[in-house]
Amino acid sequence: MNVVKKIKGLFRLLRFELPFSAGVCVVMGQLLALGEFAPLLVTIFGFMSVFSISASILVLNDFFDIETDKINAPHRPIPAKLVSPSEAFWLSIFLLFVGLVLSYLISIIVLLFSITLAVIGFLYNGKLKKSGLIGNILVSISVGMTFIYGGATVGLPLNKMVLLFSLIAVLIDLGEEIASDAMDIKGDLIINSNSLAIKYGMPAALKISGFIFLFVVLLTFVPFIMNWLPLIYLIPILIMDFFFIYPTVRLLISRNEEGRKYIRWIYLGATVGLLIFLAIRLISTQ
Repeated sequence: MNVVKKIKGLFRLLRFELPFSAGVCVVMGQLLALGEFAPLLVTIFGFMSVFSISASILVLNDFFDIETDKINAPHRPIPAKLVSPSEAFWLSIFLLFVGLVLSYLISIIVLLFSITLAVIGFLYNGKLKKSGLIGNILVSISVGMTFIYGGATVGLPLNKMVLLFSLIAVLIDLGEEIASDAMDIKGDLIINSNSLAIKYGMPAALKISGFIFLFVVLLTFVPFIMNWLPLIYLIPILIMDFFFIYPTVRLLISRNEEGRKYIRWIYLGATVGLLIFLAIRLISTQ
């Protein structure tokens, strides 16, 4: 096989925007906890450690999902035969090792957070994915932990703003997990998944997802009601809210492939909102 195709296949396994978003959440957690950016080395190590662990979990997900991906996502690198299962497995191990080393260089507490994230990812991929809502909640908690992880890298994991944004991240991912299951019914039937979409039907699952996103939008205004944030930060919050509301409306009337696109919009919209938030803070410190 062409070496370039192999490298592209390995890169696609990472689903770059997702671990990148996780890394951004860590930096955001640091900023929320401190009120300013963390020292550069802590910022880099925090971002890259969670990026690597998140990427490791995603690659492992493809390793475990070979049979369902043949139906739900035949374009993915393993079913498309761009990457072998063993290559995916060892890439996942390498990324996990990098993530754990970087987290250890920050502190032992941060290393423990990293190990917890890795264990949750392994349990979900190996055992709990077909459990339905339980698996969805477990994954969502790990996503919310990225903000607390950021706070932990600067010694403030339980800061009130960190915890609020962690809750918001948990709910965003929970809504996305439920919506994604609604898109994957055909493949999930093979593994006897107990997803909400299979138990109650695709329309019901998407409605539940929609209600979760609506609640998230309401939560995003709490920092302003409580005077925790200046009004300038309404700009990124409103951008995020738009990318929660519009894709959700489209999801309710979409077919499977369209639905996957709108779920991705939610991830990207949330990431863009956080990047704008960080940019505003960076500009304001100049």
